[in-house]
Amino acid sequence: MVGRGGRGSGLGVRLVAMVLVGSAVLAGCTSAASETPSPRNDRSQTVTTVEPEPAVLSLSVPKRAHDFEPGKPITATVTNGTITEASLVGTHGTVVRGRIAPDGSGWRSAEPLGYGKTYQLAVTAKGEDGKPATATSTITTATPAAQVAVSMNVADGQTVGVGMPLIFTFTSDIVDRKAAERALRITAEPDTEGAFRWFTDSQVTWRPKEYWRPGTTIRVNAAVYGRHLGGGLYGSEDRHAKLKVGDKIVAIADGATHHMRVFVNDRMVRRLPISMGKPSSSTPNGTYTVMSEHTGYTMDSSTYGVPVDSSAGYRLWVETAVRLSYSGIFYHSAPWSVGYQGNTNTSHGCLNLSPEDAAWLMSRSQPGDLVTVRNAGEQILEPTDGWSVWQLPWREWLAG
Repeated sequence: MVGRGGRGSGLGVRLVAMVLVGSAVLAGCTSAASETPSPRNDRSQTVTTVEPEPAVLSLSVPKRAHDFEPGKPITATVTNGTITEASLVGTHGTVVRGRIAPDGSGWRSAEPLGYGKTYQLAVTAKGEDGKPATATSTITTATPAAQVAVSMNVADGQTVGVGMPLIFTFTSDIVDRKAAERALRITAEPDTEGAFRWFTDSQVTWRPKEYWRPGTTIRVNAAVYGRHLGGGLYGSEDRHAKLKVGDKIVAIADGATHHMRVFVNDRMVRRLPISMGKPSSSTPNGTYTVMSEHTGYTMDSSTYGVPVDSSAGYRLWVETAVRLSYSGIFYHSAPWSVGYQGNTNTSHGCLNLSPEDAAWLMSRSQPGDLVTVRNAGEQILEPTDGWSVWQLPWREWLAG
């Protein structure tokens, strides 16, 4: 029994061992299967190759351009490449200067063309594919029916007051006002909001919405040459000016007190006795803008329509005179009326000051300063009389 039982016990152990070994084999097979990459993970990545593109040139003018405005710049741009060469040459042999952008992305002419001339434009670029591309144009410029010049009320390097308007006067009436405005470029540092207004067909004025800020730098570019201003009329010559805005100087003349208060940067610095227009020739109320300054000036009533030999006429030499209007309103030295200054209005409309006060005020001011007249009578200053643009509220200015 024992032997039989012993044999039976040994057999059982062997069977268990076989089962365990089989399990190990099975387990080993299962492990090997899990470590084998799946067909999906074994699939290789797709690589996209970008082919280099050829250069594509674009010109600001067509293949054949006729009646081209010679004041307009000519440009070329490229995609998928860089511009390597460009030329603009007249059939008469003139080579027009131009510049390629530092990154080669474009080219631009650097000077205007002539009237009634023909030019050949040729631009070459190298594409991303390494191959050259070219673009050409034949440009024939316009021949004006007439040319018009423009003048400005400011000069390069001038210091102006905070009320200075920028006035452009053409030698002929302008047909296309929008074209003229596009040619008249005003920039300021800091940026200043402003707008044009046409008072006549030949004169347009630009003024800021509010007074200029002291210290502002103004650049004026009347780039009218070669620009079509309508009706076959073209500009003849450009005008340029760089200006600086000085201190804010405002004088307020009061007909009731017979005194003028002078403010510099909003601080009153002096109170001056004055004599303004008598009742029969009262000084118009309103805000004037200083137009010009003179040392040694003859005041002549005939310049604004009053004969010298009439009862209201005069012809007087004064040491200091500052023009405020077209109609003959000045502030000026008046030694003959010193006794009335500060108490009585006796002038023909001007603001009379003592020689010392007139010289003091003119030495501190510049064109573009502001003089406001109050309580002087029934007359009102017209916005068209001189540079009196501040007589119009901003909304009325924009309406023009």
